[in-house]
Amino acid sequence: MNVRFYETADGKFPALEFIESQSNKMQSKIARAMDMLELFGVQLKMPHSEYLGDGIFQLRAQSEGNAARVLYFFVFGDEAILTNGFIKKTPKTPTSELELTKRYYADFLKRKEGSE
Repeated sequence: MNVRFYETADGKFPALEFIESQSNKMQSKIARAMDMLELFGVQLKMPHSEYLGDGIFQLRAQSEGNAARVLYFFVFGDEAILTNGFIKKTPKTPTSELELTKRYYADFLKRKEGSE
């Protein structure tokens, strides 16, 4: 499984920027989850990954009492695209984060079609 970061039209990588803003310990936990995603792909399940609906998944990492989530989707069956991340403060994933991922997903597909 190939794991990549979504790139916005203006050249930003929201998930990567989120990960780099975290503590070294949290970055290590997220990197481990990403390694597991690369290894297991769509077979990766709880507690490392969770399906949220509409083709959106979340990688889960915990460190020092904080719960980090990095949202992603699969394309072409062999690629996971990491879109954005956040520190979870409520039991439910914030709607705003899910909506952002859906916009990134639609943008990714639109730009992918345009390049073919």
